[in-house]
Order: sequence, then structure tokens, then C-alpha cells
Amino acid sequence: MLHSGVRAKLTSFMQEAHPLPELLRFGIFELDLRAGELRKNGLRVRLQEQPFQVLAMLLERPGEIVGRQELQKKLWPADTFVDFDHGLNKAINKLRDALGDSAESPRFVETIARRGYRFLADVKAANAVPVGIPEKAPPPYASAVVRDGPDSASKPALVKPPLPSLAWKIPVVVLLILMASLAIWKLRSGNRASPIIRSLAVLPLESLSTDASQDYFADGMTDELISDLGQISTLRVISRTSVMAYKHARKPLPQIARELNVDAVVEGTVLRSGDRVRITAQLIDAATDKHLWSQSYEGELRDTLALQNKVAAAIANQIRANLNPQEQAALKKTTLVDPEAYESYLKGRYFWNKRTADGLHKAIDYFNEAIEKNPDYAEAYAGLADAYSLAGDWKYGLIAPRDAYPKAKAAAVKALSLDGTLGEAHISLAFCLDNFDWDWESAGSEFTRGIELSPGYPIGYEWYGWHLASLGRHDEAVAEVEKAASLDPLSLSIGADLAEELLVAHRFDEAIQQSRKTVILDPFFAPAHYVLGQALVQKHNYKEGIAELQKAVELSPGSTAFTANLAYAYAVSGMRDDAAKILNDLKNKSAQGFSNAPEIAMVYVGLDEKDQAMAWLEKGYAERFSPWVLMRPCFDRLRLDPGFQDLVRRIGLPR
Repeated sequence: MLHSGVRAKLTSFMQEAHPLPELLRFGIFELDLRAGELRKNGLRVRLQEQPFQVLAMLLERPGEIVGRQELQKKLWPADTFVDFDHGLNKAINKLRDALGDSAESPRFVETIARRGYRFLADVKAANAVPVGIPEKAPPPYASAVVRDGPDSASKPALVKPPLPSLAWKIPVVVLLILMASLAIWKLRSGNRASPIIRSLAVLPLESLSTDASQDYFADGMTDELISDLGQISTLRVISRTSVMAYKHARKPLPQIARELNVDAVVEGTVLRSGDRVRITAQLIDAATDKHLWSQSYEGELRDTLALQNKVAAAIANQIRANLNPQEQAALKKTTLVDPEAYESYLKGRYFWNKRTADGLHKAIDYFNEAIEKNPDYAEAYAGLADAYSLAGDWKYGLIAPRDAYPKAKAAAVKALSLDGTLGEAHISLAFCLDNFDWDWESAGSEFTRGIELSPGYPIGYEWYGWHLASLGRHDEAVAEVEKAASLDPLSLSIGADLAEELLVAHRFDEAIQQSRKTVILDPFFAPAHYVLGQALVQKHNYKEGIAELQKAVELSPGSTAFTANLAYAYAVSGMRDDAAKILNDLKNKSAQGFSNAPEIAMVYVGLDEKDQAMAWLEKGYAERFSPWVLMRPCFDRLRLDPGFQDLVRRIGLPR
């Protein structure tokens, strides 16, 4: 039992705005506000003051979300110095212990990720009147007395005073007219009152599993929901990279929405138990922090994709998105996937998103594992294509292009043979057609089709930008990467690529400005320093440019591209001995594997040895090097050379 002073304080606290009945019942429990007790089957359950107050606040508004900040204001005044998160979590855990409840399978107290808590069970006052529905007061004539019988003087009877025959009808008619008018006004004004949602962010779904190794599963669910909603062309959906920055963040939702520039936020939880999975999602208006919709979906693990489609379709319905027939079909598509194959696929995407050498190797292994378990799994083939494409790209250089790109292309083609509507697979195929086949026309068609099918896929715009830049359409290229950045504003790689597009467009000041924005986001992101260094060198600011390139090499010591650009900067700034030393190291490494020919050619350009530069570019041509490297401003010194122009012609690019 609570101390009498505490009990009085609690009673006053709970009756400030919405007074509660003094005895509330839910299930086999009773909460006695006057006595300050929680009872189970009539027996008192020990419960400390703060968990008791939390329970009282939840019972005041059953079925509604009670926010964490609201609980903080009520339970911990502004002048109280306490670790609020720890204190509230401790109070909730004690409350759940008292109720025999759990976070994983809540019967009473449900956690709403990053927002607060909701009481799930029905709550009634002790007289069985539901909370929030006041008892009807007796009519004013209830105490009238009938005096006809011998003992009627002591018996009250319900006697109506006589009314004129039409008098009682008039207020009823007026009331009905007012109610009808109000209903019509609500119908007419409903669309105006509802928030207009043209952009949203799906925050990382919170895993309710106590096993931290299951985080990849919740991350995978987040990715799939983003992908599903990203197919709606009228809706801008923030991409994975940007929303993952808010994983475990305690920022208020309106602040997150402002930082991501969105109208609404989706958040929720995922619980996987054996072969069962439950997804709970809610839609919140960013401007008002108002809860617009919530729903839970549960099914077998093999039905997870169908559950995700249901969530996405429900959200689309809530925001009244105008879906074309293609988008409607995509959200209705149901795919059954072997649970083990799906798990391997999620792990593959998890490691692919890390964008590291080790991550790409693991991604390839997991995608192959998913395909082995489910040979008709289109998404797994698309993932394998992406992993091989990046592994063969000059930035990573993990696998020789001649080995990587044919495997990437075969996987993309297989994915499309299984599902021609998979936009990501069209993008993967286009990347191979550009980088290895040099089939620019077919690549352009695949990019266009992929973006049409997956308008919310930022990598599509990012890679399409490089395609356009290769064709000399630099302004259009920059515009496409800016679209990618609007979908993924916190993506470091897209930020660096935007700066690089500005660099190859010879918009050096803008490239410097954009690179510095990315460096501010993460000072340890090597590609941002790499592009910044190149732009500064093109502005003849050699000292600062070399410092930035040295930083890039320091942060990513295995990158031949970064090292070669540093050597080029040494050469054009007059530090020829330093350039020659790096050149020899690159040539020695070239003898051990694939040649890195474009990088070696770049250093020779800086040393003004054009014949050697062309010889190494021809070697790279024979090895099917990525022609995107030729767009770099450092090759400007060769552009009028007949041999260079012939090389560009053979690749199929404009001279």
C-alpha cells in the first residue's frame, strides 16, 4: 500500500484534467486509486509509486499512446535531476513484472517505439461502466411520488410531468438537424482537415527480440517496407541509409521530420518468434506529432513479404496516394519465400549495405546461399548482381572486372527472367551494360525502366547520373544525383557522388562546397576527402588539395584510385619524386593482379608523359576497364590527342 501522503498526491495528480473512477478493473486486476493499491483476484500486488503512477496514466487513456515526454513531465518535474530514460524503463519493467506481462508478447502494456506506451486491455470502472462513459444521471422527474396507493407515500415512481403533445418533439427535431449538419460539414471538410502527405520516412523498425544478433531481421523489414512504399511515384520516401542514422535515436519525431524534410513518419516494431513474425506499424503526422493510424499484422515467416505489402498498402490508403495500375499490382503482389532463403537474403542485404570489402564478400556468400535454398528467388539474384557489380567497380577493386561483371550481368538477367517488374534488377543490369559491355543505348533503356518501376530507389538515380555524364550530359547528370540525394539526404556515398558529378562537369567551386558538406557529416569518410582533394587541385590549390588526398589515403589505405590521385597531385604540383615513388608501387601491384591501368595512366598524365599514359589506357581497354574514369578532369590534357579520341570512339562515347 502506498503512503497516505503519496496516495493523496497521486489522487490529485490523476484528477487534474480527467478524473478517473476510484476503482478500475482490467482482466483479473483492480486498481484502487483511493487506497493506492493494485490487486490481483482481490489480493494486493506490491507496486512502487512510479510504476503505479505510470499504470494510472495508461488506464486513464486505454488504447491511446501515452508519450514518453508526457510521462516525464508528470512523473519527473523540470527541477528533478534524473536519468529519465533509465527511470522510465525501470518503472515499465516493474509494472510488467507485477502484471505478469512482457514486451515481446504484450497483453497489457505495449511499447510504441520512440514514442511511448499503450494500454491494450479493456478497462472498466468497478460498476462495470467503461472508462470514459459517464453514468447517466437520473432524470429530473425520478423523485416524483405517486400517492394513489396506501403505502405509496414512501415509494418514488418515475412519473413524467405532462407536456404538450408537440413540445417534446421540437428540441429533438432541432437536435437531429444540427447533428445532420455537423455530419455533412465533417464529410465536406474532412479532406481539408487531413494532412497532405507527399513525403515520408520509415524509421528503423525496432526489434523486440532480446537477441541482438536478430537486428538484421528488423533492418531487413525496414528495407522491404521502404522498397514497397518507394514504388509509389507520387510519394517521396527517404531511403535506408538516411533513416538508419536514427536507429536507437531519442530525438523527437518533429525534429527528425524536419531534418529529413518529410511530411510524415512511419515507425513500428518487429517480433520474430520461431516461424512466426508480427509487424506493428504506425503513421504519424510530422507537423503535429499526431498519431494517424496503427495496425499489427501477424503470420508465418514465409508470408513476411505479403505482410509487408499489406502494411505498405494500408499506409498508401491512409495518405490517399494515387496509385497507377502498376503500383496497385505491386502492392498486391504476394510472394512465398522459403524462410531460410529469406533469412539468408536479409543477411546479404545487411552486409551489402555496409559497403566494405569484407561486407561485399559476405554479401555474395549469403545471396548465393539464398539462391541455393530457393532457386526461383528473384530478389536474391538482384542482390547477387549488385554485390558483384560493386566488387568489380574501380572504387573497390575486389575482383577483376572480367571476372566480376559477367557474373553480375548473369544474375541480373536471371532476376528479370523470374520477375520482370523488379526495378532494382533493371538498374543492376544497366550498371553492367555501362561499365563492362559499353552498350550505352541498352543501358539507358534499362535505367529508364528501372526508375519507372522503382521511383523511390536512390541508387537508380545515382548510377543513371554517371550514365548521363559519360554521354557528356553533365547538367542532367547532376540533376539525377540531386534526386538521389533528396531520397537519401544523409547518404555519404551519394553526397560524395554528387560532388564528383560536379567535379567532372568542371563546376569545381560547387564540388568543393558539396564535398565539405559530406565531410561535416562524417570527417572519417574517405571518398569525401578524395573528391575534395581533386577539386582543390583543379583550382591549383595544391597544398590543401594534397592534404585532403593524403587524408583519403590514410582513411582507406588499400584504394589504388585514391593513391593514384595523390600521385597525380604530387606530379602537377612539382613533387615529381613523390609521384614517381607511388607510380612504382602501383606498377608493382599491377604485376600481382589486374593492372589498375587507368590509375597508372593518370599518374603519367600528371608527369606529362603522354605516350606512357596512352599505352596504359590501351591496356585498360583490353581489360574492359570502367570508362567512367575517363571523365575525370585530370585527363583533360589528353582529350585532343588523336589516340585518346580514337579510344573514346571505340568505347562508344562522344569525343
